[in-house]
Amino acid sequence: MYRESFTIPCSIIRGGTSKGVFFLENAVPPEGELRDKVLLSALGSPDARQIDGLGGANSLTSKVCIIGPSNRDDADVDYTYGQVSLDKSMIDWEGNCGNLISGVGVFAISNNLLKPVEPMTTVRIYNTNSNKIIHVTYPVKDGLALSEGEYSIPGVPGTGAKLKVEFFDPSGSLTKKLLPTGNTKDLIDLGDKGKFTVSIVDAGNPVVFLNAKSLGLIGTELPMEIENFKGKLELLEEIRSVCAELIGIVSDKSLALSKSPAYPKICFVTDSKDYVNSNGDIIKKEDVDLVARMASLQKMHKTFAVTGAICTGAASKIKGTVVNDIISKRAMASDTLILGQPYGPMEVTIEMADGIILKEGIFRTARKILDGNVYIPYSKVK
Repeated sequence: MYRESFTIPCSIIRGGTSKGVFFLENAVPPEGELRDKVLLSALGSPDARQIDGLGGANSLTSKVCIIGPSNRDDADVDYTYGQVSLDKSMIDWEGNCGNLISGVGVFAISNNLLKPVEPMTTVRIYNTNSNKIIHVTYPVKDGLALSEGEYSIPGVPGTGAKLKVEFFDPSGSLTKKLLPTGNTKDLIDLGDKGKFTVSIVDAGNPVVFLNAKSLGLIGTELPMEIENFKGKLELLEEIRSVCAELIGIVSDKSLALSKSPAYPKICFVTDSKDYVNSNGDIIKKEDVDLVARMASLQKMHKTFAVTGAICTGAASKIKGTVVNDIISKRAMASDTLILGQPYGPMEVTIEMADGIILKEGIFRTARKILDGNVYIPYSKVK
């Protein structure tokens, strides 16, 4: 019988402020070119609208997660994350998505990869991208992870069940070092475009931090405002590319955009200030320890990456970093950091001992949106 396509079961899950397509490990081809072709077709890339696939035409919704049982004693499931490019035939498998981690247990429990217990189940997750362990604790009833609840997070309408996400030993996720250059600050010289002091920190994911003032910004601008400033995104990408070479992610800065468009992330910060969030509400400076904005895949992040928040939390505890220089007095003496992202306050907990970061945590919500099959045309995988 002639067939134009084949089917792969999948789920669409919203985890935190991201949305991704989740697959069982045994339902997709093994790592390699064929797997990438299948997943690119599933999401409809390359195409800025992703009109012919499941992607949401935004970096926050163009993501895939592959979940399978783990052979590790310290994990229940393995989780592999891919950032699917909108405009290129590529999937970046280098980093991790901290938001979608909150959806891993929802998927794993509904696919019988572990047996949940009431009233709470902690799912031990091994992220293959970063070689790190993350725990997510879910409220459970009748064998399923609950999605309904009273907890809200900035950037997601409504409320949901409160999920605790804990990153163990988050340092050196990609570069194997908390400070990939060995310095708390580095100077990036772009010639006529200026010199920029950055702090490159790797916890959760590697992030390049700058002070907003060095970019000619106040730091409270919203993502769309920044994207409308002529040349700002290009300048951020140029700084990011230099740093990608500096920490060894690419061999030459000219390759950063094509070979590693997602990592390192880049973020600019300023001291706590009143600002108007993306919903038009006023966020008071007393409610945050700093204000932060992040770029992802050469666009401004509409909210803030969880791994970026984890990295910001780590940077806040390292004396001499761009982040540590501007955080509030409250944060200096606290084991939490509240960062002001475009939609509002985002809290990170930081557990340390003898100057070493043992664990960082954040609260999220997650919800399964769809179970079904995605159709992959044979012509897409030839």
